[in-house]
Amino acid sequence: MVKRDIFGQFIFFRKLVIRVFGFITYFRFKKTNIPKIKGAEIIRDLPQENVLFVSNHQTYFADGAFLFHVIHSALDGHPNEIRLKSILKCMKVNMFFVAAEETMKSGLLPKILGLAGAISIKRTWREAGKEIKREVNAKDTDSIEKALKTGWVITFPQGTTRAFAEGRKGTAHIIKNYKPVVVPIVINGFRRAFDKKGMFIKKKGTELQVTIKEPLDIDYNDNVENVLQKVMDAIEQSRKFEWRSNH
Repeated sequence: MVKRDIFGQFIFFRKLVIRVFGFITYFRFKKTNIPKIKGAEIIRDLPQENVLFVSNHQTYFADGAFLFHVIHSALDGHPNEIRLKSILKCMKVNMFFVAAEETMKSGLLPKILGLAGAISIKRTWREAGKEIKREVNAKDTDSIEKALKTGWVITFPQGTTRAFAEGRKGTAHIIKNYKPVVVPIVINGFRRAFDKKGMFIKKKGTELQVTIKEPLDIDYNDNVENVLQKVMDAIEQSRKFEWRSNH
């Protein structure tokens, strides 16, 4: 009851949030739609800390929630499927996800979801629907470093749900500075199945596709542009994949 995570949040409440929303989302993912998962068998072989999952992004919340299901099920010995009992076990408490501070403060529900392990950061390029230019907040990068030192972090390098949007260099800086194991993830089907926020179902019976790839072979001394390009190629969001548009 009194244990806290690296950010001072009560682990008991984190587990409670994960279990409640895991229970709710399970039926939206497994019963209303069709999970199609590949490559999740590698998850059990990953180190316990300093792992960075990088993924494309199609909704604010649904794809992130689905990845929690995929990872917990794989850790529970059920790779490439999702099981309710696995998310209820909460086998990986020290797992976090990077989210825009603006999004996580947009209402009561996002604030509650944030208790599941959000690392809220301030966007440096966009705020309140307008283009901006802002320096990276050192506190944000410190938070990601703390999370990596104690566990796993899920991040979305594009910082937006728009397909083939430019990747943000912040992800490459994180990789170069903290040298994590980088695991690429490619998702598809979520923008067909759910609304932009990922709260409401648009189309039932949609395949929710997730492919987890082998960790990237990265030269941490390479320049930022090359590291980012390797990430964007791996999550199939660079321009050469645009012909396979997943709209």
